[in-house]
Amino acid sequence: MTITADASFEVLPFTRTCHHIWEDGDHVLIGVSPGNSYFSSERISSLTRWATTRFAQVDFVYADLHVDRMFAAFGYTQEHAEKRATKEIKAVRRRILKGVEESGPQHAEIRVRALSEFQTNPVYQLLHRRVLHFLETDDEFRKGCEEMALHFVGSKLPEGESITDAQLQVCFDYMAAELPFFIDTPSILDVPSSVAAYHVKMPMTDVLFARGGGLRATRNQAYAVVRPEAAEKAQGNPNRASTNPHAHTHTHTAPTEGTVDERRAA
Repeated sequence: MTITADASFEVLPFTRTCHHIWEDGDHVLIGVSPGNSYFSSERISSLTRWATTRFAQVDFVYADLHVDRMFAAFGYTQEHAEKRATKEIKAVRRRILKGVEESGPQHAEIRVRALSEFQTNPVYQLLHRRVLHFLETDDEFRKGCEEMALHFVGSKLPEGESITDAQLQVCFDYMAAELPFFIDTPSILDVPSSVAAYHVKMPMTDVLFARGGGLRATRNQAYAVVRPEAAEKAQGNPNRASTNPHAHTHTHTAPTEGTVDERRAA
C-alpha cells in the first residue's frame, strides 16, 4: 500500500483505514524531536512543501517536555542537562520555523507549536492520563513502551549494562507526553481526521493500530511512514542517527507493502 506523493517522499500508511484517512487529506501532524539530525531545516522545507500539497492543515509539534530529565538520567549534571535541553529545544524550533519560511508559498494552514503548549488542553490532559493508566495496568502496552524506550536510548547505555528503573521512568514520561497525538489528534486539535507522519515505524505502532483491545488509536487517527524517496535509500542511510540520548533513533524499518496488508486493522 505504498503511495508516492511526489518525487521526494514515499508514503506507507500502516493500515487500510490509515490509507483512507490519508486520502481524506484533512490534517497531518509531523512530530519533531530535538537533537535529531534527520530534521534539518532543509528537510523541514521539503516536508512542508510535500504536506501542503496534500493536506488542508499541517501541524509541526516539537518535543520540549522532560528533555532535561533525559539528559540528566544519562550522565549529565543537572545544570548541564538544563542548559543542553534549552539549547536543543531552541535550535529545533529555529530549524522548523526556518524550514517552513523557506518552503515557498503556502497552500495550507501551518502551525508550529511546542508539546508543552497542550498541557492545558482538556482533551490532551485526558489522553495523557489514559496513557499513564495503561502503563500501570496493561502489560502489553507497557512492554511496547519498554521496547520503544530501548530504541530511544539503547545505544547510549554502556556495553553490558541494562537500562535502570530511573532511566526507564524518564523514557516513559517522555513518551507519555507524545503518545496522545498518536491516539487522538483529531480531538486535541479539533480536526476531522489526522495522519501522524514519521520517517520510520515506531515500536508502539502495532500496539496502538493493530491489536484488538486495550488503548488504541481512534478510528479517525492514522499513522504513516513518510520517508525520503530513492535518493537517500540508495545511499543506505534513510535515518540519520542522533547524538542525543532522548532523540528518536529507531532501528525499525518502515512496513513494506505486503506487511501493511497483513496488519490491517478491523
